[in-house]
Amino acid sequence: MHELSDANKALIRQTVQQLLEKLAADGKLVGDSLLEFWVEVPGLQHSRGTFRGGFLMPDSFIYVTDYFLSGEAALKPLPSYTGEPSRVWDDLFDELFYQIEIFTSPVLDPRGITLELWAGNRLRPEGEWIYAVDRKIELA
Repeated sequence: MHELSDANKALIRQTVQQLLEKLAADGKLVGDSLLEFWVEVPGLQHSRGTFRGGFLMPDSFIYVTDYFLSGEAALKPLPSYTGEPSRVWDDLFDELFYQIEIFTSPVLDPRGITLELWAGNRLRPEGEWIYAVDRKIELA
């Protein structure tokens, strides 16, 4: 498995922080809010599964409320992070970077790999986004 470069980590970090800040500022950070991503690797056939309802599954996701309080208009770390507020971001990004590295490991050069990132809430059980902020970034 290849570790993401510092430049790619910084790009992902900045993008995710913007998405999560927007989610919270819009009052949409609820108990089942997700940060999801898809990874597109050039030249690598990568099939995606579907849920029974027929919609595409993301490559992976993280529950935002494993790290931040729901129902807040700003990102507030869970009480377990009291006294160490920066650790919440470190923990979230350790998990996210690890998951992304799993999907990008088949290639030696990350150039051209595209990440699609979403933060928001899905309608259950259909799975359609009822609120989402998203970005697409290309790794360098």
